[in-house]
Amino acid sequence: MYLTATGVDSAPIEAPAANALLFQRCHWCGTAMFHRLLCPVCAGSDLRTEASTGAGVVRHSTVVHRNTPAARNVSLIEMSEGFTVQGRVMGPPAGIHRGDRVQLATAQDAVRRQPVFQIIDGPYHGWS
Repeated sequence: MYLTATGVDSAPIEAPAANALLFQRCHWCGTAMFHRLLCPVCAGSDLRTEASTGAGVVRHSTVVHRNTPAARNVSLIEMSEGFTVQGRVMGPPAGIHRGDRVQLATAQDAVRRQPVFQIIDGPYHGWS
């Protein structure tokens, strides 16, 4: 038996993997969010930390040429849990498109401290 904030629980709490992407979920309304102090929906401060499965979809991607020796991409990824995170998708920057399905490769790269994703279904080609 384990004592939790909501009472007694019989299951132990598992520690997240070292490379897991952690997010918060509001205890009151269930909204998922990334790195927030208050819930954006109900303004509640009772947030619990959960580990993401790492699966997501690219919602926006742009190529950045500033402050870097080579072009890199910056993408907004909508995760399967319902929150959005900014990160980088591996591959050629011009080859990342809206709608590409991605999987978390690294929770935090060493230089920019952002999650890094890889495309899992091959490149997106639209209606062609």
